[in-house]
Amino acid sequence: MESVSHLKVSMAESISIVNQAILTAEVGQLDTEVLGPAFMYQLNQCINLLYGNNYTKCLSLVKQLLDFNWEKLNTGHWKDVHLSWRYAYSYLSYFKSVCQMKGFGDDQHQGIQLAIKTCDMGLLMGAPVLDNILSRYASKLSKLLNEGKKDMSEKHTSAKRRKLDDCDVNIDPHKAIKRVNCPPIVTFYEDYMKTETPVIIEGCMGYWSAMSTCRWSLEYIKEIAGHRTVPIELGSKYTEDNWSQTLMTVCDFIDKYIQHPDLKQTVGYLAQHQLFDQIPELKNDIIIPEYCCLDNEDDETDINAWFGPKGTISPLHHDPKHNLLCQVVGSKFVRLFHREQTPFLYPLKGIMSNTSEIDAETLDFDKFPLLKKVQWLECVLKEGDMLYIPPKHWHYVRSLETSFSVSFWW
Repeated sequence: MESVSHLKVSMAESISIVNQAILTAEVGQLDTEVLGPAFMYQLNQCINLLYGNNYTKCLSLVKQLLDFNWEKLNTGHWKDVHLSWRYAYSYLSYFKSVCQMKGFGDDQHQGIQLAIKTCDMGLLMGAPVLDNILSRYASKLSKLLNEGKKDMSEKHTSAKRRKLDDCDVNIDPHKAIKRVNCPPIVTFYEDYMKTETPVIIEGCMGYWSAMSTCRWSLEYIKEIAGHRTVPIELGSKYTEDNWSQTLMTVCDFIDKYIQHPDLKQTVGYLAQHQLFDQIPELKNDIIIPEYCCLDNEDDETDINAWFGPKGTISPLHHDPKHNLLCQVVGSKFVRLFHREQTPFLYPLKGIMSNTSEIDAETLDFDKFPLLKKVQWLECVLKEGDMLYIPPKHWHYVRSLETSFSVSFWW
């Protein structure tokens, strides 16, 4: 890390982003009838205080409004929260981050770290405003904290793929999922999508930067995303009674749950998180597979990150969309059941009806006698593999080592 004086010089470009955004901060996208005249008045007061460089007073007012806004976001069901409250949370998070960055005098490191965390809270709880200023701002500030570090590009590029020699899974050849090498789109559609047939696609990820020029490793992920705050699941699987969630930086997550885990603590997992919307630098390292364009009427693909240590488990469940599960780092054991097996898989009742109550890896035929009728497929998903999972197909996933997967849903 270079000196604070160097950091202050480097911040000039970042501050220009702040000033430009303030000048264009027309608080649009907000329904004044939903938010109320008193809230809107104070929100505009925040902008006036920023114009006047009164960061201390602005920060105090912003914190009050954020507390009020937080209550609105956490009252009732998330889907029923009016979008204006999410927009407002993003504006306020942005204003708070500006005040934090400019209000720490010589201690710019602390100001930047706080500002990054504030931006991430806005990205997690709010909605995009000002051309997604929170994402751009957080990315710029993260780069500032990393300036002066030794160039690690050579290390990332030359990262070796470790041979999977400690696998604790033996795959039954009669149940193994078929493997194919980069099939043409038409072949994939006719042979697998239309017939709802799972398949492992090889040879289609080698040109990703994450697999080559910017080879993903713990060091690389910490360098690119280490200062960013993300949601972490605590507990080996979400069906456990002691399952919970917390927020922490990526660096803290890697240090506590991957590199130096306490054997007595629960498992931590960054699961089903839209990390690539939050941190575009990582999204630049992956490419949406061309297969995702098939039968994609909305032309939208949901991209989620799955990052954690050995032993993380996604219990047996199904999803409504087509899924390409791409393995970037490490390996996973996957067991699949066709949707026609549903009557024998003991789905839970209520809102978790897409999840089974069985342990799909250790089948208890005495407790669940219908399991004697089920058929399944399985595999060890290795680095560079894409697994196609058809809609409503039940799947169970367990990481065999430190693992980073990317799922594409369409």
